[in-house]
Amino acid sequence: MATVLLRLSTKPSPPPAAASAASGLLSPAIHFTKPRFLPCERYRPNNPTPRIPSSYRNGNGSNTPQLPETECPVPWEQQPINEYQSLSTSFPFSWASGDLVEYCSRLFVTGASFALFIGLPVSWFGAVGADHEPLKRILAAVSSGIIFVTIAVLRMYLGWAYVGNRLLSATVEYEETGWYDGQIWVKTAEVLARDRLLGSFSVKPVLSRLKYSLVTLAASLFISILLLVNIEGDQKLSSIFSEGAWGRAIPGVYNEDSARTFKPDAFHGEPMIPIRSL
Repeated sequence: MATVLLRLSTKPSPPPAAASAASGLLSPAIHFTKPRFLPCERYRPNNPTPRIPSSYRNGNGSNTPQLPETECPVPWEQQPINEYQSLSTSFPFSWASGDLVEYCSRLFVTGASFALFIGLPVSWFGAVGADHEPLKRILAAVSSGIIFVTIAVLRMYLGWAYVGNRLLSATVEYEETGWYDGQIWVKTAEVLARDRLLGSFSVKPVLSRLKYSLVTLAASLFISILLLVNIEGDQKLSSIFSEGAWGRAIPGVYNEDSARTFKPDAFHGEPMIPIRSL
């Protein structure tokens, strides 16, 4: 009876594969614990982009904090590159930066319109005896048109020269709120290279064109004035040497012909003395 009980109490040994699996599941090396959360940290790249320092001083003389190029202290409308863009699209400054034929035609139409609608009526109806001197009045109207175009070209030249100087300069003078707080900003290397490239290849050709225009207009105006002076001088000479002028008495000069005309009785019976040329 005891032998039977011993046989029932014994358990069959599991196969080797099952034993290894069971030992692996019951291995104390694996522990199930609560999950751990690491604190969040800001991502930092390996090669961060360096910030561009801004080299300028404010009004009180203290160094301002480093700012990138996009935070330029100069107001948007006072930055040289923005001044160039607004000038190149404004009237009449955009004429000088356009096509040469279109530029010359616009100047010609402007001068001709001023001379025809303003200069000619003023010179024709604003002078006495204009019907007898039409050429002189026409030249006066043409001269007025040339003067008007010269003033317009001079205004364009001053505007482009101002923008060109600000582009080529290493510093920028600006005003934050008014004339009383003017400050100076020193351009960075990148901004200076960009502005000088734009000023050398975009503004200087426009200034050269305007200079040639001013010289041409000055020469034309000088020729018109010479023609006016010559016409007036020829008219005076023709009036002096006209036939009626010899019969008039010139104050302060004795003339026998004029004396005979005014007092014929005083020369009654006396022969006329011929005047010999020296």
